[in-house]
Amino acid sequence: MIKLSKKYLLLLILAAINISAYCCPVCERSQPKLLRGILHGSGPQSNWEYISVWGMVVITLATLFYSVKWLVKPDENNNNHIKNSIF
Repeated sequence: MIKLSKKYLLLLILAAINISAYCCPVCERSQPKLLRGILHGSGPQSNWEYISVWGMVVITLATLFYSVKWLVKPDENNNNHIKNSIF
């Protein structure tokens, strides 16, 4: 795993915030209030786009939850299980 010092990690986070903080005035006027100043382009055209994005967020969070849960405690006690050859 790559070890980053706290200083470099903070700089990386601040750079990401700084990049997303700028939006051109034309794009800013065409965005809904919730996304104003964050996105470029015309923004969502209908409510279906919000539903699809939130659906993807839910699926991603569920996948992250279960992958971490099963990585930490896989609940396999068989001696031939693949985790025993890895650990």
